[in-house]
Amino acid sequence: QVQLVESGGGLVQAGGSLRLSCAASGRTFSNNAMGWVRQAPGKERELRAGINWNGGRVYYAEVVKGRFTISRDNAQNTVYLQMNSLKPEDTAVYFCATGHFTYVTTTKDDYDSWGQGTQVTVSS
Repeated sequence: QVQLVESGGGLVQAGGSLRLSCAASGRTFSNNAMGWVRQAPGKERELRAGINWNGGRVYYAEVVKGRFTISRDNAQNTVYLQMNSLKPEDTAVYFCATGHFTYVTTTKDDYDSWGQGTQVTVSS
């Protein structure tokens, strides 16, 4: 069983930045790929970024390319999402996710463990 705890969300003005963190415990963190998935009110969850087991491969949804950066520190069992040039449409709850695989995935359905989420609100 893995536990994922997100932090770093908040309220920011458009054009601002936030850095999300996700601390993992309970399973060998470095063996598994990680991802960040968001859910806006009334909408389905959407994968925004993913990273493979050692950080060598990453995936970004088209809408965040050039603005978001995913990274991980296996020594600290933590994955990060640096979000720059934030837009009001980035407003959502952001979830950290993982699964029993090492590769980077482009679909949220591969993940089987989720954190509780952290709210990101971008004002115009």
